[in-house]
Amino acid sequence: MDGYHLSRAQLSAMPDPATAHARRGAAFTFDDKALLTLIKRVREPLCPESTTIYAPSFDHAVKDPVEADIPITASARIIVLEGNYLSLNKGSWKDAASLMNELWFVHVDFAVARRRLVARHIQAGIASTMDEADRRVTENDLVNGQEIVDDRLEVHEIIASVEDESWKSQPQAKR
Repeated sequence: MDGYHLSRAQLSAMPDPATAHARRGAAFTFDDKALLTLIKRVREPLCPESTTIYAPSFDHAVKDPVEADIPITASARIIVLEGNYLSLNKGSWKDAASLMNELWFVHVDFAVARRRLVARHIQAGIASTMDEADRRVTENDLVNGQEIVDDRLEVHEIIASVEDESWKSQPQAKR
């Protein structure tokens, strides 16, 4: 879903660009209508003329989406979407959720989320200090998280995100 972030240029064109940039990652800073269009296309019946559909990705080095970067082949039978707002009970998010076969929600304690997000913001270069990262988490990420929790649709599964030292993710190869 990261490919549906509005570009920095689009955020700059908003009525309050400073707030739009500061709140990047909030529901209003995504192109939810374009995501809905993709989901409708993916749900169309397959036929001999069906072709590959392309979804956008997000280039963290450039800090903007990359159009038509992720192929969804006509032979794909299971498609997993991941993103904060996929079960949000508002606007096009709600319409997109209604087209999904299942909705799962990963619940994480806000204190754990804060710790993880601060570390992520430092590692990704979004913030240069712990204080700056914590401020972004407080003023943006946790505000977004509260909106998701408060306005979430009914979901099929709730998965608890827990710390498990026996499982460590492996570094991913760069493209």
